Amino acid sequence: MSNAKVAISIVTYNSKHIFKVLDNLRTEFSSDSRFRIIVFDNNSNKDYQDQLKAYQDFVDITFYHENNGFGFGHNYNLLNSDEPYFLVFNPDVILVKEDLLKMIEVIDRDESIALLVPKVLNSDGTTQHLMRDRVSVFDYALRFIPFKFVKKIFQKRLASYELRDIPDDRLVDIRIGSGCFMLLRGKDFKSVGGFDDRYFMYFEDYDLCLKLKNNNKRIVYSPFSNVVHYYERGAHKNPALFKIFMHSMFKYFNKWGWRFF
Repeated sequence: MSNAKVAISIVTYNSKHIFKVLDNLRTEFSSDSRFRIIVFDNNSNKDYQDQLKAYQDFVDITFYHENNGFGFGHNYNLLNSDEPYFLVFNPDVILVKEDLLKMIEVIDRDESIALLVPKVLNSDGTTQHLMRDRVSVFDYALRFIPFKFVKKIFQKRLASYELRDIPDDRLVDIRIGSGCFMLLRGKDFKSVGGFDDRYFMYFEDYDLCLKLKNNNKRIVYSPFSNVVHYYERGAHKNPALFKIFMHSMFKYFNKWGWRFF
């Protein structure tokens, strides 16, 4: 049984940023027993796995025999963990411990909060707008469409969809937070069965938020903590990832109901 307060879960598959991320986590957390770091490797190549083994002095690593996706890996790491808090953590995120400690203070104070997300920044300090107020087919079409004049016509709609005007001076209840960095109350994550691992990748974070909302739990944004996310926007650039994205989108709307506008 772990005596840690937070289980930090990372799922990786040949992620090009993971070693920079683990070096950062070693600096920030390796001497702090309140945190346990768990890495689940989704059958990366051998050279990559050999590099990962160099971090086993402070990280628990599972080398799995096949790639079953993002949600499967985090469920494997967390559903049998006994820490009170779980941190779902992308292999392309840089975190300063003080920012996480401020988030823990927030969630410690209020049992109704099941999930807390921070402000997510690009490496240049600009904000990534990853939270969502709604999910519709039209909004996704707007995000992917290459014509700037169309986006300009619907810029107010896109801004509201991406919560670009969210207050920056207080905690705010939101509908959907990003799976790149989620601080979760462990018992609430377990109460909904964790992620639905039928999504290989994409939309499992949206799905988790809706399941928690159905349990009358709060999802909250804190502008008082920041993380840096090396956001690749893979589905916009890679046809194979775009295909996975579309499959997950169909699964999501089939499960939660189709909303076209």
